[in-house]
Amino acid sequence: MNPHEVLDVMERHGAIQRGHFRLSSGRHSDVYVQKFRVLEHPPLTASLGAALADQFESRFACVASPAVGAVVLGFSVALAAAARSIFAERVDGRLELRRGFAVKPREEVLVVEDVVTTGGSARELLDLVRGVGATVVGVGALLDRTTAGAPPDFGAPFRALARLDADSWDPDRCPACAAGEPLDDPGSRRLPR
Repeated sequence: MNPHEVLDVMERHGAIQRGHFRLSSGRHSDVYVQKFRVLEHPPLTASLGAALADQFESRFACVASPAVGAVVLGFSVALAAAARSIFAERVDGRLELRRGFAVKPREEVLVVEDVVTTGGSARELLDLVRGVGATVVGVGALLDRTTAGAPPDFGAPFRALARLDADSWDPDRCPACAAGEPLDDPGSRRLPR
């Protein structure tokens, strides 16, 4: 699946939304990606996972994803690569491996995120995985929506199936806030536990 096809599929399924949104990073944007409009279709999700797995020449034994948003995509990447699939959950504001999930020292791990805007969640998961001595082979994402020309430095290869150019602002500099537009907060990071 090429980048144009990925964006086209996401547009057709209503995954790319327009309005005034708070992103999981806390920044505001006029574009939000509700990736579950695409990931709710298992055959499509399997195709996206296989395409993302193919982006990495290095083989990996484990795919680690942050919950909630990237769990389904991470699982589909792991399925395509015949690897284990684990996820980290937020506990008191920090990502932790729970449910008996563990990463072994020197295990080759691919971190899979859904949409990378600042790279904060991916970086936090990288620190967690590297903290036990695992080898990170890369960071994969469905979409890269980072600032153009400034991809995050993860200390490992970063690949996304497509790039979505969309502005985002600190809340105190958001033009939609200044115009009094209502803010939608559709992300999962701040959901009650």
